[in-house]
Amino acid sequence: MFDNRKPTPLPQQSGDSPPVVLHYRAIWISDIHLGTRGCQAERLLDFLKHTESEYLYLVGDIVDGWHLRKRWYWPQAHNDVVQKILRRARHGTQVFYLPGNHDEAARAFCGLRFGGVLVTNKAVHTTAAGQKLLALHGDQFDAIMGCAKWLAHLGDTAYTFALGLNVVFNFFRRLLGFSYWSLSAYLKHKVKNAMEHISAFETFIADEARRRSVDGVVCGHIHQVDMRKIGRVLYCNDGDWVESCTALVENAQGHLSLINWPEQREMLLRKAEARGQIVEPVF
Repeated sequence: MFDNRKPTPLPQQSGDSPPVVLHYRAIWISDIHLGTRGCQAERLLDFLKHTESEYLYLVGDIVDGWHLRKRWYWPQAHNDVVQKILRRARHGTQVFYLPGNHDEAARAFCGLRFGGVLVTNKAVHTTAAGQKLLALHGDQFDAIMGCAKWLAHLGDTAYTFALGLNVVFNFFRRLLGFSYWSLSAYLKHKVKNAMEHISAFETFIADEARRRSVDGVVCGHIHQVDMRKIGRVLYCNDGDWVESCTALVENAQGHLSLINWPEQREMLLRKAEARGQIVEPVF
């Protein structure tokens, strides 16, 4: 279960102490949906403050153009996320922006760099262990997006409504002393058609990886964090920063793992602190 309140900072020796930083070779994040009220920008800012990597892959739906066209919503925290990502690119992190369906307008700029960030539809990442991973948002293989875009927009509206119910639902849960629980995620996973759609999506993505002769695929789009083998292909979905606040990471040895930041934050930072992973704040 997730606590809907802002994350509690890790205790420091003093107010001026530099932050504990988790070092990764690569990080994949997607479905941030900047420009929406559901975006958990503060949690993402905390994640970015306490992590660094050689490679950063933004796997689509970073900015939600669909919602911004309907109504402008852009608080300071959303601007801070953009600034932190650009700062990483300036300090040597190789940043790749793989547009999704909600920020599809950015696909017109594929092959170009903006502030050191490369915009591209797909990217192949080679891990330290030699695995080749295809990274893409995944909406290209979504049957609903491909066959009935209007239906996808309708589904997005229903999903936004469910997220709104989350706010009311969890307000009363907090009054009763309960922790955060995602009603929208529960409803989505209980609907049979949604489960069948997710299964078909995962199969299409794995087939594309096999066709390209890579070892695995990293995607987003369906807000369903997962890492498992589909046949010989390693399927990874890095989740989202609306409900789960998750990321896929690669360590120096090439090992891949999924991080649920709200649940694992303090444990990961305490382990890093014990290893002496405390650096001057760069990002």
